[in-house]
Amino acid sequence: MPTLVLAAHGTRSAAGERSLADLAAAVRRARPRQRVELSYLEISSPLLADVLPAVPGPVVVVPLLLAGGYHVHIDLPNVVAEHRPDALVAPPLGPHRLLTTALARKLARAGLGPADTVILGAAGSSDPAGLADVRAAAHLLAVRLGRPVTAAFTSAGSPSLGEAVERLRSGPLPGEAVERLRSGPASRLAVASYLLAPGFFHGRLAEAGADLVSDPLGADPAVVELIWHRFDQTTTRAVVPNTWSAVQTA
Repeated sequence: MPTLVLAAHGTRSAAGERSLADLAAAVRRARPRQRVELSYLEISSPLLADVLPAVPGPVVVVPLLLAGGYHVHIDLPNVVAEHRPDALVAPPLGPHRLLTTALARKLARAGLGPADTVILGAAGSSDPAGLADVRAAAHLLAVRLGRPVTAAFTSAGSPSLGEAVERLRSGPLPGEAVERLRSGPASRLAVASYLLAPGFFHGRLAEAGADLVSDPLGADPAVVELIWHRFDQTTTRAVVPNTWSAVQTA
């Protein structure tokens, strides 16, 4: 059975590293006979470049990344090609309905009300495909919650989180939100954290001026389930001729 190597971005936040370690531990508990290694693309240790050559036997790398972008399409493949060219690489985690489940659960725990307006707050990317992935995740969350959800970004991408907060504070609100305001309690502004762990970007979400901000996704059971789904998806499709490219985009 291949070793599962989790590849996170890396963070200078000790709380963020603890959160990712907790996620890796939850992944191990889900399949205790399966070898699981946590690694990072940069900043934190151990680095993916060091973990890959040290792992014996077949390897499947699952990116702990919620959308496409530079790290998914350039950085990660380059590291794998240099240090473990026989490794299989799974698609990024999102967008996926299991992340929607985790987001909805985190929002409920943060106190989301039926009239609240929701922003999906993400780090952002210079890659249009990565931004499209986040907007797709916002659509999935909108369907789940039965209300509009605006995707906004703390770094690269439009609208910025600040722009989204200002626009939704000042109105006009989408038609469905207006109807909720007329029929229920006053609306607040909620930010769903589309991040795996606390750190710099979650700090930006917390400082954006929303009424409530959900916790990062962390070791939510749906995230753990999705990681194993990506692993199984990759190992299954890789043995079928001419289907490997489909694994990267599914």
